[in-house]
Amino acid sequence: MADRFTYIGSGYLFLVRDGKILLQRRCNTGFMDGFYGVPAGHLEGNETAREGAAREFREEIGIEVNPGDLTVVHVMHRKAEKDERIDFFMTTDTYEGAIQNMEPEKCDELGWFPLENLPENTIEYVRVAIDAFLRKEFYSEYGW
Repeated sequence: MADRFTYIGSGYLFLVRDGKILLQRRCNTGFMDGFYGVPAGHLEGNETAREGAAREFREEIGIEVNPGDLTVVHVMHRKAEKDERIDFFMTTDTYEGAIQNMEPEKCDELGWFPLENLPENTIEYVRVAIDAFLRKEFYSEYGW
């Protein structure tokens, strides 16, 4: 039987407080360096979207999130340059630990930015997802 098409899955964190969202500026990754995104990462095998996202948030910003405390607020079917992706954007108000840059070799700035006034150099599909989140739209398609 021929191999079936597969998607790449990723989990993203919309951590919001007082009208601001936590963003990190990418560096030395080879993808969108110098642009802002939210804490995120690829899902691995044998983990749910929320489990994988919680793992990534711990690895990137040092917080412990119970996967059950993550709420999926937006899903994006995204066509990238070489593949197709399903991106799960999540939020939570509940976590343990202090937010810190755990990967300074991949992130040269971590900070809070107004939801309504994101930096010009925010990754475009992340900006689209944030705008959809603010409009309470659960699903979008990007890159088609």
